Amino acid sequence: MAKRDYYEVLGVDRDATPEDIKKAFRKLAFQCHPDHNHSADSEEKFKELNEAYQVLSDPDKRSAYDRFGHGGTDNVFAEGFEGFDMGGIGDIFEAFFGGTTTRRRAPHRGTDLQYDLTVTFEEAAFGVDREVSIARTEFCSLCHGIGSKPGTQPGRCPACNGSGQVRHVQQSIFGHFTSVATCNRCKGEGKIITDPCPQCQGKGREKVQRKISMRIPAGVDSGSTVRVSGEGNAGSNGGSPGDLYLNIMVQPHEFFTRNGDDIICELPLDFAQAALGTEVEVATLDGKAKIKIPAGSQTGQVFKLKGHGFGRINGRGRGDQLVVLVVATPVSLNDRQRQLLRELADSFKLDNIPPAEQNRLLDRFRNLFGA
Repeated sequence: MAKRDYYEVLGVDRDATPEDIKKAFRKLAFQCHPDHNHSADSEEKFKELNEAYQVLSDPDKRSAYDRFGHGGTDNVFAEGFEGFDMGGIGDIFEAFFGGTTTRRRAPHRGTDLQYDLTVTFEEAAFGVDREVSIARTEFCSLCHGIGSKPGTQPGRCPACNGSGQVRHVQQSIFGHFTSVATCNRCKGEGKIITDPCPQCQGKGREKVQRKISMRIPAGVDSGSTVRVSGEGNAGSNGGSPGDLYLNIMVQPHEFFTRNGDDIICELPLDFAQAALGTEVEVATLDGKAKIKIPAGSQTGQVFKLKGHGFGRINGRGRGDQLVVLVVATPVSLNDRQRQLLRELADSFKLDNIPPAEQNRLLDRFRNLFGA
């Protein structure tokens, strides 16, 4: 099946800003994530969404995609980020010009791996130590990457006599022409394996399942990427291993929402509490905290609890918790409550009620609603 356009997958225009792309991903990632969406195709949809985001959120990859379409980015999403094989270019060079390259013998860094990791709202706020299980390529544990059966060694290639190169002399009208090319038999290694290792069949590498422990820093968000250095696939010819990239997905909270490093929650109060003022307890990520609500507070008024938000990704302090007041109007009243509210309403309309009587009405109102 042909791949869908990445912009279509994320539901954004081709001129969408990086912030538009990030917002679209965060919204759709929650809808499609298998932890929340149990439909049969949720996993495939999430992979498609993540692939689109990885390309469009990276300026270089997005530029390549805009110019060449999927053909410019397909190599990025090969299994385990296996990377782009430059071998074809070298072979073409050799075929046309008889040249030689040393790419097969030069150290090559291992390819990178990626892993989708879901964390809770609290884990994203404070950071967490996690362990993940990944499949990666390592040097064979039996032959230690040599490829030969233990106790044996690769032999010298008879075709190139161990040089890894072969020379061809051709006669032309201009005289003798000598070309140097990589040996086809040993693929430029200069050695051939006559007695392969039974565990890796002579490849010198094997796929293994590894448990990797890492620290997820405080302040990560959906769409964040955490790099774990050196935990990718093994390199070749002495090259260093690749890295492991964790694509973070943060689960939504029951009643907190996030705005940057701050978190937001609503605090419902009845109008008696809002009118008379009160002190209430609110939930925070750190436990309970008290807030004083002054008399006459209105819906939409914001109270700040400093330092009760997300840890900052740079490690410098935390954001705040913003508590938004919502004054709730009761939907049903008994006869006594209606009478008291009528008396209170009348008191607001009359200027000749003595202050003592107004206070008496307010006290009865306070006691009735527990303010």
